[in-house]
Amino acid sequence: MNQILTVSQVNGYLKQLLDEDVQLKSIFIRGEISNFTNHIKTGHYYFTLKDQKASIKGIMFRWNTQHLRFMPQNGMNVIIFGTVQLFERDGICQIYCADMQPDGVGALYMAFEQLKEKLGREGLFDEEHKRPLPSMPSRIGVVTAKTGAAIHDILNILGRRYPVGEVVLIPALVQGENAPDSICDAIGKAEALHLDVLIVGRGGGSLEDLWAFNDERVAHAIYNCTIPIISAVGHEVDYTIADFVADLRAPTPSAAAELVAPDVQNLIRAVAVMRQELDAAIEETVRNQESRLEALKNRLRAKSPESVVSRWGEQLISLQGRLYAAAQQAAEIKSIAFKGLVGKLEALSPLKVLTRGYSITFLGEKAITSVKKVVSGDVLCTRLTDGSIISAVTKIEESKGAAGKPAE
Repeated sequence: MNQILTVSQVNGYLKQLLDEDVQLKSIFIRGEISNFTNHIKTGHYYFTLKDQKASIKGIMFRWNTQHLRFMPQNGMNVIIFGTVQLFERDGICQIYCADMQPDGVGALYMAFEQLKEKLGREGLFDEEHKRPLPSMPSRIGVVTAKTGAAIHDILNILGRRYPVGEVVLIPALVQGENAPDSICDAIGKAEALHLDVLIVGRGGGSLEDLWAFNDERVAHAIYNCTIPIISAVGHEVDYTIADFVADLRAPTPSAAAELVAPDVQNLIRAVAVMRQELDAAIEETVRNQESRLEALKNRLRAKSPESVVSRWGEQLISLQGRLYAAAQQAAEIKSIAFKGLVGKLEALSPLKVLTRGYSITFLGEKAITSVKKVVSGDVLCTRLTDGSIISAVTKIEESKGAAGKPAE
């Protein structure tokens, strides 16, 4: 007769079988993630791994998830390494995931793309947040390893191109697990050093070597820094998250040294050209001002008292001439008019009549116009053309009137 087993006995037996199977203790499984859950409180990942015909439950505990370089997502094809066991309580066969890699693309690349997309949505790459670099910085900060090739390249190039600038090294780890915190700490220290610009970077290396500059903490440290930052990580083909967040990307640390400041020789040549242009401008300005001064002198001479008096004198002479001519003309006109009046006066003058044989008799001051105006004994004065006759009235004869009677 068959033995009757309890559910616990069956599940315990199945668990024992699975635990004793060496092949299931270290197994790789390829499949597609679905029903993915990130348990925030515990840090565990829960998911289902499936293919076209079957599925299996999966779990990845926090101590394994914290080493994962990317965030699993539904629909993602992955290769899981772990152990297949039976969850005895529920009788569920599931894989306990120790590591997970994207199927067909590297985990680091996947993590890079995921973080890039996330930070892009948050606006850390927006051009409106990019700050212009100073044209001639006085203090240039560099966050990099103090013994790396990057700082030597930067110092050599700046020493040759821009010796007037002061370079301040803020040393940091640029590789390894502690590198992101070290870089963030160095950027924070740079804030207090009164720098004009800051270079953050390192020399070339593998994607793993450069991974500190793909850390989200470093991205936010660069974004929140008040100093304009040039990212200079790796070689020309290497791109990191820091490159997208920084105000300017340089393909190499050497290129960053060339971008951060101008070549002093170019400045000297530019100053020489500007000096020539300034000299030419000054000469032209002097010529223009001299011409203007000469014009002002001419105007001043034209308005000087001597010139004014001279012009007024000329005007006075001209007016005198015109006045003399006008007076002479007026005198001639008046003379002609006077002669005409004299002629008329002479024609009407009683004296003119005397020349024709007539005379005028006065009694005192009054001319005698009637015999009735005199009496016998009056002394009369008779004026002739060539003199006067004084006589006394001895007899008065009055002309006959209308009745023909003689006057007495």
